[in-house]
Amino acid sequence: MSKELISMLSSRLIAVISFFLALTLVRGFEGTIGVNYGTVANNLPPPAQVAHFLLESTVINRVRLFDANPEILRAFAHTGVAVTISVPNDQIPDLTKLNFAQQWVEDYIQPHTPATNIVRILVGNEVISTANKLLIVSLVPAMETLQTVLVAASLDRRIQVSTPHSLGILSNSSPPSTGKFRQGYDTHVIKPLLSFLRDSNSPFMVNPYPFFECSPDTLDYALFRSNAGVFDENTRVFYTNMLDAQLDAVFSAMKLLGFDDLEIVIAETGWPSMGDATQFGVDAKSAAEYNGNLMRHVTSGVGTPLMPNRTFETYIFALFNEDLKPGPTCERYFGLFRPDMTPVYDIGILRPTVAAAANIEHATCLLVITVGLLIIKNHGENLIL
Repeated sequence: MSKELISMLSSRLIAVISFFLALTLVRGFEGTIGVNYGTVANNLPPPAQVAHFLLESTVINRVRLFDANPEILRAFAHTGVAVTISVPNDQIPDLTKLNFAQQWVEDYIQPHTPATNIVRILVGNEVISTANKLLIVSLVPAMETLQTVLVAASLDRRIQVSTPHSLGILSNSSPPSTGKFRQGYDTHVIKPLLSFLRDSNSPFMVNPYPFFECSPDTLDYALFRSNAGVFDENTRVFYTNMLDAQLDAVFSAMKLLGFDDLEIVIAETGWPSMGDATQFGVDAKSAAEYNGNLMRHVTSGVGTPLMPNRTFETYIFALFNEDLKPGPTCERYFGLFRPDMTPVYDIGILRPTVAAAANIEHATCLLVITVGLLIIKNHGENLIL
């Protein structure tokens, strides 16, 4: 057989194998990887177009919203996409009142369910880190009141209530085994919160960002690249990536309060593709590395050193670059996609297209026919590709 033909057949075999590996990867991501759908921009496509794009063109079937925008909720009706909505921080004190909570559910939940698959309501975002005393003391009562309303409306089995936290809730996180919650908040706010989550079968949600914690010396550690690792002398284990260390610090803090049985969900994490000239590791290559490695890691079932054999429901921040976000340049470039829905970089969340599938099928047929003809021509002689 000629070298050219061998090369051609080998290329087609590789294409076939790659295609089926891609399908396997897609199946692994589905159900676990979600995205934060932020809207602080003036150039985003209509929600209906976004919902159709996510459903038809990506493996993402979970979205987290930062409010309860009715237009977006209608857009995801009858898609099956699991939707998490949020109560803005400034409404938390009002939500402690039963009448307000009932009206909120009537306005924002009941008109859309079950057509829209609302699976979780988040009461605020990073409330404890705001240091706003009124918000903090109102947080758990607001969650309890909202849960009471959901129970009365027979929605509690369909919809969970939780709230996401920054890692600023920890007073210590290094090494991970010494993780603990901030004194004062631990017993007065976080312990009652954890009790509520356990009683309502809801997860503890955190926003870990290795990007904001890394330095030039720890960039490889943050990006899941090969590195020397970090040793925890208490547990005698090495950490090979920063995300595991952050999650285990949270786990250690929960264990200290007796709540190590709760599920942990990653409500936000991501990496910007562009930033200011003074920033390091802020480019599309690094963002693709972090988010691609993140997806593979949280869906692998490996877990972390202190939480082995787990997968983690994870929401990447964010779906789009958002041009109106305040702050440094990087804040506007966390998106996986540009506003025209073209990918900023490829991390394997786009579905193999029908056209690609057809091309592979065609290549497979050609491969079978070619090999068959060669076998006939050579009277059954062994062919080594």
